[in-house]
Amino acid sequence: MKKNVLTLLAFGLFATAVNAQETVKQEAKNVGTAIEKGAKATEKGVKNGAEWVGDKAQKGTKATKKGVKKGTKWVGKTATKGAKSVKKTAVKGADAVADGYKDVKADLKK
Repeated sequence: MKKNVLTLLAFGLFATAVNAQETVKQEAKNVGTAIEKGAKATEKGVKNGAEWVGDKAQKGTKATKKGVKKGTKWVGKTATKGAKSVKKTAVKGADAVADGYKDVKADLKK
């Protein structure tokens, strides 16, 4: 009887060990699958993020180029207007000086 109980106990222990081993294998497989899915999701997220950054950088470059071009044109136009204004003022000033000189010279002759 003791032999039968021990045999039955040994068989139960063996079955439990085999079942535990199968459970551990399945859990390890589940963990591996989860890690693989996570790695794929991370790869996809990084790839999408890199594409987004590239697109934004490209758009930013185009906008900067356009802004610099407009700024250059504005500076050129403003400088041209300023130069014309200075030229007109200088001519008026020179004319005024010349008129003043003529008046002074005429007054000195009198």
